Amino acid sequence: MDDAVWRRHANPWSAWTRLPILPLACIAIWARVWIGWWCLVPLALLVLWTWANPRAFGEPERTDSWTSRAVMGERVWLNRADIPIPPHHARMIWILVAIPSIGLLPLVWGLWQLSLWPVLLGLTAVLGGKLWFLDRMVWLFDDMATQDPYRGWLRC
Repeated sequence: MDDAVWRRHANPWSAWTRLPILPLACIAIWARVWIGWWCLVPLALLVLWTWANPRAFGEPERTDSWTSRAVMGERVWLNRADIPIPPHHARMIWILVAIPSIGLLPLVWGLWQLSLWPVLLGLTAVLGGKLWFLDRMVWLFDDMATQDPYRGWLRC
């Protein structure tokens, strides 16, 4: 994504409307039992929405919301090779990346076996881990917001 798309993605509507993508994808995959290969239609629409979402909303007037700062923190994280981040953030972020990754195991297994409890366990780990990760991104952005080029990103 370029800078313009990232600025639009900082709109809270963008962040919050991405959250239901995975649960909806799980429902679509589960629906293969009832609708067969037609389950690929909602999955394709979700993939399209995943791409379109950061572009679908305008730039927010303010970027001091939790979700805006989380998105800006993700940009800081992705830019860590050019502008290093504090080590205490890096260690914790890698742990927070592992949680949803591990949660994918029961999620995929449950969807394959059509077993509800592994799906719910996996969804909880993936979404819970993602929200915790985003919360850490807020903290990271707040710690890095005084440095260039991040200084101009926060609008109150």
